[in-house]
Amino acid sequence: MASTRRVVPFAEIGRQDVGSVGGKNASLGEMTAHLAGAGVRVPPGFATTADAYGELLDGHGLRGRIEEQIARLREGAALDEVGAAIRSMTLAEPLPPALRAEIVAAYEQLGRDEGREDPEVAVRSSATAEDLPEASFAGQQETYLNVRGAARLLESVHRCYASLYTDRAIDYRERMGFDHLQVALSVGVQAMVRSDLAGAGVIFTLDPESGFPEVVVISAAYGLGETVVSGQVDPDEYTVFKPSLKDPRLDPLIDVRVGAKRRKAVYAEHGLTRTVDTTAEERSQRVLTDAEVRLLAEWALVVEGHYGCPMDLEWAKDGLTGELWIVQARPETVQSRRAASTLRRCRLTAVPDAPVVDGIAVGEAIGSGPVVVLDSPVDLDRFPAGGVLVTGITDPDWEPIMKRASAVVTDHGGRTSHAAIVSRELAVPAVVGTGRATDALHDGQKVTVSCAEGARGMVYDGLLAYEETETDLADIPATRTRVMLNLADPSAAFRWWRLPADGVGLARLEFIVAHQVKVHPMALLHPERLDAADRAAVDRLTRGHLDRTRYFSDRLAYGIARIAASRWPAPVVVRTSDFKTNEYARLVGGGPFEPAEANPMIGWRGASRYYSDGYREGFALECRALRRVRDEMGLTNVIVMIPFCRSLDEADRVLGVMAEEGLRRGENGLKVYVMAEIPANVILAREFAARFDGFSIGSNDLTQLTLGVDRDSEALAHVFDETDPAVTRSIETLVHRARAAGRPVGLCGQRPSDDPAFTEFLVGAGVDSVSVAPDSFAAVKQHVAAAEPAQGGPNGPIGDPMVSSGAASPSGQ
Repeated sequence: MASTRRVVPFAEIGRQDVGSVGGKNASLGEMTAHLAGAGVRVPPGFATTADAYGELLDGHGLRGRIEEQIARLREGAALDEVGAAIRSMTLAEPLPPALRAEIVAAYEQLGRDEGREDPEVAVRSSATAEDLPEASFAGQQETYLNVRGAARLLESVHRCYASLYTDRAIDYRERMGFDHLQVALSVGVQAMVRSDLAGAGVIFTLDPESGFPEVVVISAAYGLGETVVSGQVDPDEYTVFKPSLKDPRLDPLIDVRVGAKRRKAVYAEHGLTRTVDTTAEERSQRVLTDAEVRLLAEWALVVEGHYGCPMDLEWAKDGLTGELWIVQARPETVQSRRAASTLRRCRLTAVPDAPVVDGIAVGEAIGSGPVVVLDSPVDLDRFPAGGVLVTGITDPDWEPIMKRASAVVTDHGGRTSHAAIVSRELAVPAVVGTGRATDALHDGQKVTVSCAEGARGMVYDGLLAYEETETDLADIPATRTRVMLNLADPSAAFRWWRLPADGVGLARLEFIVAHQVKVHPMALLHPERLDAADRAAVDRLTRGHLDRTRYFSDRLAYGIARIAASRWPAPVVVRTSDFKTNEYARLVGGGPFEPAEANPMIGWRGASRYYSDGYREGFALECRALRRVRDEMGLTNVIVMIPFCRSLDEADRVLGVMAEEGLRRGENGLKVYVMAEIPANVILAREFAARFDGFSIGSNDLTQLTLGVDRDSEALAHVFDETDPAVTRSIETLVHRARAAGRPVGLCGQRPSDDPAFTEFLVGAGVDSVSVAPDSFAAVKQHVAAAEPAQGGPNGPIGDPMVSSGAASPSGQ
């Protein structure tokens, strides 16, 4: 591209031209020139150059007058005064005639190419230091949409030039250390996509919260995309698994969250926009179809592959043609810059009361301080450093305040809102989309904002104690015994992807049912048995689902898939539901389907439910979800585990039901494990090994049933001991008999996290794996590494401990 040109078509621009047309326009040109052949659609257009902007500055000494105003700022002049003065001077300086002529000529050519006279265009600012990996200038300058006619276009270009010196842009450059006069402004003029009649949003080619690199995350709302970026709406969110996306036979969509989408942006006059309410039908429906999600994700992978780094893209759908377009692409600048070898975690050390408000967690940190409720930005001296900013929504004008805050809480917005993006960049915890924070919290109230508890961020009353820990993953030793994770909350699964775990040893299905499904499966199958209150509750939860049983299996499948994807391709052991009857009864609509039992702990639970008339249909929905995850989504690393299987006959009956529901052991690599938590599982280990592919020891239930002690009894707490010789002998026996049958044995439980001696015993007994909570992983890995040399590796005991003299328990008994 010749450096003396004032206006250049996108097709003649590449990413090497950032210094001339800015990162935004260089990226649009790069995609236009190089990715159209791969099917990526970018609206055509052109850009003004840095030279053109330089001509404006050199007219009538404008450059020198700007320098004088910047000097005033650094001598203590007010930011708003300096910004207003520079913008006024810029707008008073006429655009150079040659630039005006070239802009009009390019606009007319665009109209001819599009087959329209005076086509509608988007006019976007692109600073020459914008969208570099080292710094994000996103949203600092102005954009004008639906601009039509040469006169309106020239006015919009002029206003874009002036917007290089908005207060927020000046403050941002000061904070990032950029020389103001070394940053020029290019203006991109792009054929308008009528997303006001359809939808728009944002795409990340990694998980924006955790940095997990194996997913594409797409946000979508109705109308123009500014509502998503500005945080005015809670958008839909679609998570796509990259490995499955590469296989056209598989469904790569592993999670769908339908947002509230209460507002949408549409066109107003003079290139501006206005927001209006969405309809009830729009709020309940998805913005994008599965096919559209897949197409956008495929484009995102093409863009990421071309640039060689994680990307942050914006997309739009034309409501007139139905076509999808990529309208912006920039390198992702937060998670991709985090040190991959360090894991930093925060944890509340105090037990909190219920949160005052909750919302979407941004980041993984905790912050606390006095609440400052604001409805508009204020002077910095009026916002105390370390205050908790509470407001409706944020935009770039809020950034000077946000960098002084210990935490940010908003009423509106999702994970790709302005508040979320800037808070991540500043490493400030934020809870967005609470719906009511500005009403529920008051000035001066001391609060603790926690984003360390999963996908939901909590705002607690009071200043609660918490701790921060940092783990250098390079210091975690390798071990022969596999150390795996216990995971329950799918929304938090991606947070742990950096841990060098050997997979997931226990994923609890009942957590997903209780927290994400919330409805008893039999209530969905037999609504005629519900009372009016339960029917109304089910109606609210399943709104938008024509097939209510799909509501159950879809949500369950998405939860399982997120956990399985987080460790792909390592094994992920998913335990089918193990609620007790009193726990099932607490689900929405559960009462009519659950008997009142004197001792639910040893009642109708686990395997006994799956083939019974009272739950067989519900178990079929669990099987449908598991089959979808493995066979349709392609996450064949999922291993199914059956809990509380009392007898061989029960094992055969459950495996038969699973086969009838399309989960046949051995097909498509399916492995089925059994929990070893009943003495019968140990005594008949060889026979169970003939029916299952592996064992996982549930030490709590095994201890309870071996010693005859209710594990929840306070009066008998001193008797409940997992290191009792009867329990440890059972573990040794199981390992020996399973190994003789060629079956692996793991243990999932809290005891290895709390007791290094018990970990040493397990390694000596020859278990193949231990599975622990993520926050205990590093410590347990160290304990296992220390035990392996002492035990000579996990070789297991010699002989059958049931008929031998026995080995010492970890307590030395």
